[in-house]
Amino acid sequence: MLRTRAVVGSLVFFCAAPGVVAGLGPWWISDWEVATPFAFYQPVRVLGVLILVAAVAFLLQSFVRFVVEGLGTPAPVAPTEHLVIGGPYRYVRNPMYVAVVTAILGQALLFGQGALLWYALAIALVQAAFVRFYEEPGLRRRYGSTYDTYRKAVPAWIPRLRPWQGASSPQT
Repeated sequence: MLRTRAVVGSLVFFCAAPGVVAGLGPWWISDWEVATPFAFYQPVRVLGVLILVAAVAFLLQSFVRFVVEGLGTPAPVAPTEHLVIGGPYRYVRNPMYVAVVTAILGQALLFGQGALLWYALAIALVQAAFVRFYEEPGLRRRYGSTYDTYRKAVPAWIPRLRPWQGASSPQT
């Protein structure tokens, strides 16, 4: 895949998938209205902003890896040529999904909206099922033993404290 097509495809997918799930979804649920569930809520709101900013940065870095390292997109219709195992993928196998749920949790704290906590849980369950029953079998078929080695070394959902130093990938 040409890098330009990978960039454009990834940008479109970014808007269509995490943009809808972590942006439009929370807006539909909360109208991004600020509530104050209890007195002195301001420190929690600040924590929410910090979590949201970190999640978006992590998500953007993960998307960039698909273009730079994988030479493809995160979209199933335009997969990568190479297994993406650099950057945030050295800590956790599903950094995009983790970042999306984390961004929703950050918004829940920022806006003081408990409904967003339930939404984050629902999204996490849907993502886990999608990964388990669709993505992992496809990655196993596409990348074989390379993926199996990676899967055994890097956790799916809770990041490692130190980056995995296993197999290298292009431009890690």
